[in-house]
Order: sequence, then structure tokens, then C-alpha cells
Amino acid sequence: MTDDVTTTDVARRLEAILMIVDEPQSLVSLAAAVGAPVPAVRQAIESLVEDYDGRAGGPRRGFELREVGGGWRLYVREEHDDLVAEFVGGQAPARLSQAALETLAVIAYKQPVTRSQVASIRAVNVDSVVRTLLARGLITELFTDAETGAIHYGTTDALLVNLGINSLDELPPISPLLDDGSAGFDEVVR
Repeated sequence: MTDDVTTTDVARRLEAILMIVDEPQSLVSLAAAVGAPVPAVRQAIESLVEDYDGRAGGPRRGFELREVGGGWRLYVREEHDDLVAEFVGGQAPARLSQAALETLAVIAYKQPVTRSQVASIRAVNVDSVVRTLLARGLITELFTDAETGAIHYGTTDALLVNLGINSLDELPPISPLLDDGSAGFDEVVR
């Protein structure tokens, strides 16, 4: 970055890049894209976040700059999700089926996990669902077991991006969502 390039210039360049990306970008990749050192990009990102959040004296914007999945990207503010969803309407990308969501949840919580382990947990064949999740880039093949040849699957950064989280540690704990098995025990059996 030359001496005559200011933080404002870096911020404007970042805005141009962030408007067109569809995946979060790391500070390093943003620095390379705008031709500025990482510390200058970090400072410009912080300035943009403050500006968009209305902390720099201006209005709070309908979008926000968030760090997700190890990178930065512009997102619609949560309070405008319904408005945007209504506007986009039928143009929304295809949603995952219930079977795909269940399989993805098993993989996210149990990874690394094999296809047969997922099938055992779900009690159904998951071959086609796993192929779909692989094709959509939500899961990946982590490694192959040397003894059995079984492929172990895990989730990708694309899942983190779609969920709007930075790591799997931010997934809600699963145990409070499970049935504790007490149903029917309050009834008197004669």
C-alpha cells in the first residue's frame, strides 16, 4: 500500500470486493485483493463494522459485515430476513429435504463418521442423501479407514457459512433436544 492510500480508500476497496463475494473472505485474501497490508485491512474492516452498525454517527444499515467461517462477508440484518425472503420468493435456492437435514445433523454432531454409522443412527439407507450433501459442498470425505476402507465424513466451511456460525462449537447442545425416555412411565400399569 502506498503512503497516499488512506484507511478510507482501503475501506472503499473492501466494500467493492465484499459486494460481490458469495463466501466469507479471510483478512489475508482481502488484503491481497485490495493491495493493502493485513493490519490496514483489519482497521478498515473495524471501521466498516462500526459504520454499518451506526456506531460512527450514521444510521444503522440494513446489512452488516460479519466474521463467519474464518472470513468476512456482508449479510442482511436478521430483522430484515422475512422482508428479503418475501422479496426473493420463488427464486430461493432449493432447500434440503428432511432426510438430508437429519443426515447432515448426524454428521455435524458425530464427525468423523462413516456412511454405515449414519445409516445405523437414522435406521435408513443414506447413500443418495450423502451424495447430495457432498454435491452441495456441505460435507466432505475426511479420510478412509485403512483397515475397513470406510470413508469418514465431516462438515465443511460451507455449512458454517450457511448456519452463520464460526465453528461447530456454536451448535446447540443436542442432549436437551432429545427425549429423556420418561414418556409413559407416569402411567400406572395393572
